Amino acid sequence: MSQTPLCTSAKVAPQRVAQSVDDPLLEGDAEACALARSLLKEARFAAIGTLDTDGFPHVSRIAFGRGPRGGYWSLISRLALHAKALRRDPRAGLMVGLPGPKGDPLTHPRLSLRVEAHAIDPMNPLHPTLCDRWLADHPKSKLYITLPDFYFVEFKILAATLNGGFARAWRLRPEDLD
Repeated sequence: MSQTPLCTSAKVAPQRVAQSVDDPLLEGDAEACALARSLLKEARFAAIGTLDTDGFPHVSRIAFGRGPRGGYWSLISRLALHAKALRRDPRAGLMVGLPGPKGDPLTHPRLSLRVEAHAIDPMNPLHPTLCDRWLADHPKSKLYITLPDFYFVEFKILAATLNGGFARAWRLRPEDLD
């Protein structure tokens, strides 16, 4: 007895065709770059993926934002599992973007970033300026920003992919996000 595929009755709107099934990502265009920049500008937190001591992925939520001279930063605690993982291996993945209040969460845009994390020394002359900028964007962090286990991390973006919703996915370069 053969079964009918579940999706045979679904009506799907025509979409732009990706390069191939093996590489479904489109090259970034003006629309994709504008959407990615908007997601980054609005982001106050991100999901971060790192590798734990056993080599398994670990995902957590971090505060996220622009630095005083551009770039993207976080304030993290040395006690956090992701902080320990970043000290072992600075490679990480970040994702920004929120699902909207209605509809399928997978239809809402999100930006995935391949990054390297670099700790910022508290003695760096930029540190006071970074603290001021961070507090302007994340005022509640005033409660812990001066605690000795918290430090800033700058993320160097290596590559990005933007999912703009169903059948809308692009490959972006770091320079596309500035």
